[in-house]
Amino acid sequence: MIIYMVRGWKNMKYNSGPGAVYGLGLIGALVYYLQNASTFTEGLIGVLKAFVWPALFVHKILSIWGL
Repeated sequence: MIIYMVRGWKNMKYNSGPGAVYGLGLIGALVYYLQNASTFTEGLIGVLKAFVWPALFVHKILSIWGL
């Protein structure tokens, strides 16, 4: 079991790029939505939008391409 865990950790360095890009996008979206919110409710909706914007973006792109 320990050998399997070490093998898993060695391969983990190759999978960190997309997580970093998503994290930076999340932080950027949070800053954008919270700066433009004028009420608490808009801020709350902005936080929720910040977490789901990648899925909405991919859905929009796929619908434009007709897939």
